[in-house]
Amino acid sequence: MRLPRASGILLHPSSLPGPHGSGDLGAAAHHFVDWLVAAGQKLWQVLPLGGLGAGNSPYMSSSAFAGNVLLVDLHDLQRRGWLNADELEPPTAFDERRIAFDAVQPFRMQRLATAAERFAGQADAGDRADFDEFRAAHRNWLPDYALFMALAEAYADAPDWSDWPPALAHRDAAALAAARKAHAPRVAFWEFCQWRFFRQWAALKRHANARGVRIVGDAPIFIAYHSAEVWAHQALFELDSAGRPTVVAGVPPDAFSATGQHWGNPLYRWSAHAADGYAWWVERIRRIFELVDIVRIDHFRGFAAFWEIQAFERTAINGH
Repeated sequence: MRLPRASGILLHPSSLPGPHGSGDLGAAAHHFVDWLVAAGQKLWQVLPLGGLGAGNSPYMSSSAFAGNVLLVDLHDLQRRGWLNADELEPPTAFDERRIAFDAVQPFRMQRLATAAERFAGQADAGDRADFDEFRAAHRNWLPDYALFMALAEAYADAPDWSDWPPALAHRDAAALAAARKAHAPRVAFWEFCQWRFFRQWAALKRHANARGVRIVGDAPIFIAYHSAEVWAHQALFELDSAGRPTVVAGVPPDAFSATGQHWGNPLYRWSAHAADGYAWWVERIRRIFELVDIVRIDHFRGFAAFWEIQAFERTAINGH
């Protein structure tokens, strides 16, 4: 496919200004689109939009499908009656020049929790119908994601999902059903957050597209081990019988590093992907194209050749 020549700006939405410690999908994001138009720009490259992982990195997200709930515009929740004006005031002033995730995350998550509770108790029929429609449209990943996030909170002391009780780690059907019932309020919370993220993002994308701005998004080729997708699709990754990675991804030694880069992402069991027609990858790319206009596959070369490191190695030197 030939792409017309165009220029644009790379900016993750979290870097936008805002009153709640980090950028989000609210007024500043819409204003940024207008600024792009005024500057004669046609592209907005947003980088990954997934949740944050180790080091507050969107490249180590807890899901390859879910959006970053910290990007949810809190003013939208206030307009819908699920937050009060005084609840939008941070307890202490945030630094406008830097994101202090240790302060931003609890502030935003507490407001999201309040909004979800009020939605559950007082939402009108229209919102409930829209929420149910969203859940149905995303049923191939949302239930696993919401349960994974609820369990990750419940077993916060466990470093990874493979450290959860064996019945949950190995996805015993009865154990999953019991967990979904036991953690129903938090499962509903995570589904609510995704609903608002996707609806707000869709409005922002419509705003951009209507003004001739296309969104460029990222699909990191590897995903985090401690993620809903690895937990839910263990056969698609190089894991042992306990669910732990046998080999991980990285980069060999080069001019930048004598020991290479040890990323730690689990590698794909490509034979399993091939056996089902690469259905997981097809669905992943299809879902990303629902969010953006152009997809950049980060480290796409990994489809042809990748650096494989034994999981017990501490550096990338001894890979192949």
